[in-house]
Amino acid sequence: MQSCSRYDRQVRQKVGYCAAPDAVKLAYAVHGGGPPIVRVATWMTHLEFDWESPVWRHWLDALGDGHTLIRYDERGCGLSDRDVDDISFDAWVADLEAVVDAAGVDRFALLGVSAGAAVAVAYAARHPERLTHLVLYGGYARGRTLRGAGERRLQEALVAAISAGWANPDPTFRHLFSMLFLPAGTPEQMGWYDDLQRHSTSAATAVRLYDARGRLNVVDLAARVRTRTLVVHAAEDRVVPADEGRLLATLLPEAQLVLLESANHILLSDEPAWTRFVAELRAFLGTEPVSASPGAGIEELSPRELDVLALVAAGLTNEVIADRLSLSVRTVERHLTNTYVKLRVSGKAGRAAAAARFSEAQRP
Repeated sequence: MQSCSRYDRQVRQKVGYCAAPDAVKLAYAVHGGGPPIVRVATWMTHLEFDWESPVWRHWLDALGDGHTLIRYDERGCGLSDRDVDDISFDAWVADLEAVVDAAGVDRFALLGVSAGAAVAVAYAARHPERLTHLVLYGGYARGRTLRGAGERRLQEALVAAISAGWANPDPTFRHLFSMLFLPAGTPEQMGWYDDLQRHSTSAATAVRLYDARGRLNVVDLAARVRTRTLVVHAAEDRVVPADEGRLLATLLPEAQLVLLESANHILLSDEPAWTRFVAELRAFLGTEPVSASPGAGIEELSPRELDVLALVAAGLTNEVIADRLSLSVRTVERHLTNTYVKLRVSGKAGRAAAAARFSEAQRP
């Protein structure tokens, strides 16, 4: 069943709905163009809010550049049904099956991030004929409760933190997760992630989701996967230790392992590890990005972001821009972060690249 499709004016994202076997309504989105790649649902996403995210936007841009990206909000989260009875590994696998069938793709590359990697492994074991490639980032074959007493205690503490503070307007408890997921994140990035978690689901559902993740086990299923697999992991990951990525790669018969120099569980746009991840992904999939026009992305900027970028292109500092526009310096920095994400520029050269893109777009 598919219904209620619409197009986002800025990103031309098509959102549709399909029904899982237990009638839970799942929201999925399609954008980009090229060979299909399906991203398994992962922790705390929202199909609409992710486009404005300094944490997720660069992932969406990169995955949709040269590919048709299909992604969905997991049951209980985002635009999918929030009030659900069944939150389990089997339900997650069935949800993935429902989404790919509704999207109408026959063969595709499958990307599993974090706990989504285990779901991807199960799907690959069941449906090898559907997959061209399997990519697992920050994944694991066994949940935290299966990794020893210390990890079990940590799992219990994190579940208690969710239960105690998730719905509180004070982000203290949610910020614990943001610091684990994004230890190198800026205050703005972590603040955005704090808010995303609260807006994506309820405290009660978050507890159930995190508890189910702690009990995942695809150790036996992994041995049955015959799809060529790329396993990528941040070497200093605070959420899923790199040893779990190594174990996952060892269990998969056709896997290659790439370790990245990062502590972030979600790679950020301005770190070298992100650039390497995209390069490794494209080399593995054998695809190239679609060449962008010099001014590409400018049309996605808000009026205020354009005001700020125009002054950057004129050579003004953030402090002078803030004074000129009657803004705080932090607000200027926030607008620039959003601008860099939308223009797909990052790192130390991001400011100059964004200014050049703006100047190019002003030419007749």
